[in-house]
Amino acid sequence: MQSISRKKIFFPLNPAFRNYLKLYEREVDLPLSYEELKYYDYGIPVYDKQGKDTLWESVMYPQSMVGPIQAGLKRIYSIMKAGGDQTAEEHLHIERIDYCTFGNSHPFRIKIVNNYNEVYDYFYIKIADASRIYGLELEHILSPYWMTFLVDGNTLVEEHIAGVPGDQFAKDYLDRPEFNPKRIAKEFVKFNERCFVRLLGDMRSYNFIFDITPDFDDVQFRIRAIDFDQQFYEGKKTLYMPQFFKENRVFVELAMKHLNAEVVKQYQQEERSLIARRIKVQRHRIKDLRDVIMTDRVSFPGKIKQLGEELAQHYHDAVFARCTTMGEIIERSLKRLLVGSLR
Repeated sequence: MQSISRKKIFFPLNPAFRNYLKLYEREVDLPLSYEELKYYDYGIPVYDKQGKDTLWESVMYPQSMVGPIQAGLKRIYSIMKAGGDQTAEEHLHIERIDYCTFGNSHPFRIKIVNNYNEVYDYFYIKIADASRIYGLELEHILSPYWMTFLVDGNTLVEEHIAGVPGDQFAKDYLDRPEFNPKRIAKEFVKFNERCFVRLLGDMRSYNFIFDITPDFDDVQFRIRAIDFDQQFYEGKKTLYMPQFFKENRVFVELAMKHLNAEVVKQYQQEERSLIARRIKVQRHRIKDLRDVIMTDRVSFPGKIKQLGEELAQHYHDAVFARCTTMGEIIERSLKRLLVGSLR
C-alpha cells in the first residue's frame, strides 16, 4: 500500500520563482484574495445526485461582503478567460461559492453563470503553494494540455478541468460496450509514464479525469491530472507511478488483460518521445524554470535522498544518488529523456 504524507507542507514562492511567473504572465494583480474568501458566516453541505456528502460546503457571506466578493470574482474570471476585458461582466453572475473541507489545499470552487444562455463554468481559488504551481507549470510545458492559472501573493486561481473523475469512470463508464478497453488501457500506460518522468505524485483515481471524445469510428480517451500538490515532494519512487495505487488497480488489470509487454513498451516510448519534443520546443522556458527549481526548497533532505537513491537504482544511473535538491532530480530525469530521444 502506498504511503502519502498525511499533511503536505506548503512551501512559499521564493523571489526567483515569482520573477519567473511575472515573466510568463502568470503573476498578476487580482481584486480578491484567498484570505478574504475565508470570512464567510456559515456553510451548507453539498450533496451529489445520490445524496452522498461531497465534502464540499456552499458558503454564505455577510450581506455587506456579497457585492464586493461577487464583483471581485467576476473580475478574476475576466482576467483569466478574457485577458481582463470587462465587457461580459455585466451579464455574468456568481451562483455559488463552495469550500472544500477535505485534503491539503482547502480550495474555494466558484460557479459562474452567463445570464443570457445559462451556460456555467467553474474556477478555483487556493493557497499559492510552490509545489502545486511547479506542477501546474510542468503540466503546461510537458503534457498535451495548456493550463490556465494566475498567482497574486498568497492566492492561486486555477481553471476548471472538465472530465469524468477516474474513480467515477471506473465505476460507471469502464464497462460500457461502446468503449474500447484497449484505448483506455493505452491512455493509462501513457499517463503513468508521463507522471513518472515529470515526478507528479499521488495520482490516485480521484486525482485525474477522463476526457471522452467521440470520433468518427471510435471513442477517444485522454487522461488529465487535476491535482498537483504532490509535484516532486515525496521520497518513494512508486508514489510517482499511478500503477501502484490500489485505487487504480482496475486500470492496471485492464492493461494487463489487453496489452502485451511489447505494446506497453511502445506506448511508453511514444510518450517519452512526445515529452522530449515539447522540451525542445519550449527549451528557453524550461531553462528559466530549471534555474529556479535547482535551488528551491520544495521537499526535505530525507525525501530527496531516498528518491535520488531509488531512481539511481531504477535507471542504473548514479547521478540521481548525488542530487541534493528536487530540482536536480527532475533535471536529470528530463535530461535522460532528451538523450534517449537522440539515439
